[in-house]
Amino acid sequence: PSATSCHVVDVFACSLDQVGVLEMGELVEATGGLMVLGDSFGQSVFKESLRRVFRTYEDDVPEDGGKMQMAFGATLEVLTSREFKVSGAIGPVTSLGKKGPNVSDLEVGRGGTNAWSLGGIDPGTTVAIYFDITNPGTSPLPEGKRRFIQFLTRYQHSNGRTRLRATTLCGPWYNPPPGEDKRAPPPPGAGGYNMGQPNPVKASFDQEAAAVLLARVAVHRTETEDVADVLRWVDRSLIRLCAKFADYIPDDPNSFRLTPEFSLMPQFIFHLRRSQFLQLFNSSPDEAAYYRYILSRENTTNSLVMIQPTLLSYSFNGPPTPALLDSQSVRADTILLLDTFFHVVVFHGETCAAWREQRYHEQEEHVAFRNLLEAPQADAQTIMDNRFPVPRYIVCDQHKSEARFLMAKLNPSVTHNSEGGAGAQVFTDDVSLRVFMEHLMKLAVQS
Repeated sequence: PSATSCHVVDVFACSLDQVGVLEMGELVEATGGLMVLGDSFGQSVFKESLRRVFRTYEDDVPEDGGKMQMAFGATLEVLTSREFKVSGAIGPVTSLGKKGPNVSDLEVGRGGTNAWSLGGIDPGTTVAIYFDITNPGTSPLPEGKRRFIQFLTRYQHSNGRTRLRATTLCGPWYNPPPGEDKRAPPPPGAGGYNMGQPNPVKASFDQEAAAVLLARVAVHRTETEDVADVLRWVDRSLIRLCAKFADYIPDDPNSFRLTPEFSLMPQFIFHLRRSQFLQLFNSSPDEAAYYRYILSRENTTNSLVMIQPTLLSYSFNGPPTPALLDSQSVRADTILLLDTFFHVVVFHGETCAAWREQRYHEQEEHVAFRNLLEAPQADAQTIMDNRFPVPRYIVCDQHKSEARFLMAKLNPSVTHNSEGGAGAQVFTDDVSLRVFMEHLMKLAVQS
């Protein structure tokens, strides 16, 4: 009823106790509302987030200058050509139950319809739409056949006017050669599977969007399935993808190669498996519901930051450089800046922390060290200035308690069970990315 009445329900919950975000989340999602979770109403997480709800467009924006960015009563309808159908949508949506010839029987997320109520929206609202190819593989499409998708978004602008935005996409179909899916062993001397074979599907694969779409389905399935079953489904999906599109010789893991369009997908899935979206250890029910809801409405770039956080390294050796999200990136003489979307962490290595405690940065002859301390703090502020909800800002030192916010996100290439190795030890029994890749290659090349 709230969705059809165009009501929008926002929840700002700031308490160390459980307040029922898990139970209220369904209402927020159904109406396209906002959700902010913090420890207290005195934090900037609450104060600044509430202020940003009422953001306006810059004055020089045509027609919208000075108007609020929020919009109301939004609906989304998806039209397609006949070769494929709409399976469903995942995001802050409610099904409008609109049936049609392009509605698939295979439901993903909120399915059984080609139209949804979005309730309240803003420029950052993102909905994932899933499709089902209905053309049987036994009857290939004519050469040159093109597909069409049209998104009809209707909403009430903050100036009171109703707007309709039509977004139409067009692209070609690819007919796989007969028998490609049967995967007969390649003839002697022809190399392995896929080697040297042009495939436009392979060349146009968007691994960032694919990782986020897979993550949304996995998170949605946790509502009705056990997390262990969802993790197995994620693993099987990655193995099938690699078996179909990787270059390899059957039963030879050493021959396994991924093209640049697929090369990051395994590490995205590795970090997704370890993320707070699928691992509920150390997350309260309210926190888990909050994290999952934010993932379901953010764009691809922000969602990837949640799945695989970004890490910058600051040292005396030069300007800040991107660092691997790995325990070997932790050095005593460097400062790290971690962005997990929900937290922005400035992590001082052991030596840098000791120098700061001895106040070297206050001495004129150590101006370079002062600049080194200030640089990650300035970059952290830049990140927080453009984000909603406002992330929690954490400044910590190596071997101190709050260092856990960074250490928990790192690939555990060096653990308490490792012998030697540079970097900091991560006390965990989780497998490292290297071991994960070894198992993936072994399973993907099985004939």
